[in-house]
Amino acid sequence: MILLWLRSALFNLFFYAWTAFVSVSMLPALLWPRVLGVKVAKGWIAGVNVGLRLICGVRVEVRGRERMPEGPVLIAAKHQSAWDTIELLAICGMPAVVLKRELTWIPLYGWYIMAMGGIPIDRSAGARALKDMVRQAKLAVAQGRSVLIFPQGTRVAPGRKLEYQPGVAALYSQLGLPCIPVALNSGLVWPRRQFLRPSGTITVEFLTPIPPGLRREPFMTTLEARVEAASDALAALARPSSGP
Repeated sequence: MILLWLRSALFNLFFYAWTAFVSVSMLPALLWPRVLGVKVAKGWIAGVNVGLRLICGVRVEVRGRERMPEGPVLIAAKHQSAWDTIELLAICGMPAVVLKRELTWIPLYGWYIMAMGGIPIDRSAGARALKDMVRQAKLAVAQGRSVLIFPQGTRVAPGRKLEYQPGVAALYSQLGLPCIPVALNSGLVWPRRQFLRPSGTITVEFLTPIPPGLRREPFMTTLEARVEAASDALAALARPSSGP
């Protein structure tokens, strides 16, 4: 347990120092085209991955990449950890990610989110927020970008169930794109609001695409069933530990 605590402390120190260094040193990138911001983000993400592997003994496995078709898609991913908002961007090809507006208020971090073409949502705005989300998503698709959304709207610990929100159904019906469900088990090694970072393997799995054109209820039922069953299976297979 002492080794786990020390390793976790070292990684957290590295994570915040690395993030501060990249955020401050790359500030000029905010004034340049988005393609440069993408390169900065990929470099930052790669550094986080290296830190996870070398300090915490956390590896990343990606399954089902072949299920991702060419061109823009709607990506609906399980959300268990802060890791998801970092690594899924790179794994999914830097899509436009739907996120709560409050994240854009964070100095530096929020500026980069907007420079990357994120889709901030005011959750208190109700139907107006859905319309604005769809509008921004259509603009991203017109630019040839995929759209990433976390259908439950927040991080959910492994094994816990939470209702899927209507935003994903609105995007699915309005964008007319295939929906790629994504399962993962990141909450086992980067738990929500916890200091410790157990070693293990984070597995991300792209599932069978849901073709466009389904009605709302069968779409939501299919999406939730696939993501939850696959995420539970990945959690059952994982063996996080405090050892190296």
